[in-house]
Amino acid sequence: MSLQGEPSLDQIDDYNNNESPEKRRTVRLVIIGILIVGALYALVKYNFSSPSDYVGTVENPGINTAKP
Repeated sequence: MSLQGEPSLDQIDDYNNNESPEKRRTVRLVIIGILIVGALYALVKYNFSSPSDYVGTVENPGINTAKP
């Protein structure tokens, strides 16, 4: 049962490993780009998100655990 004007799977150019080399290259570049951006984001987040060592508030000063 197919809708009017809807192609079957055999009529689609990319079906059953018939993709063009350009499409394969584009998909690979997109995946590699996403992985690189994710790795850069993880590195920046890991290196620049250190929490403060100060424990307390302005009203109730706590202990400063930072080394002198």
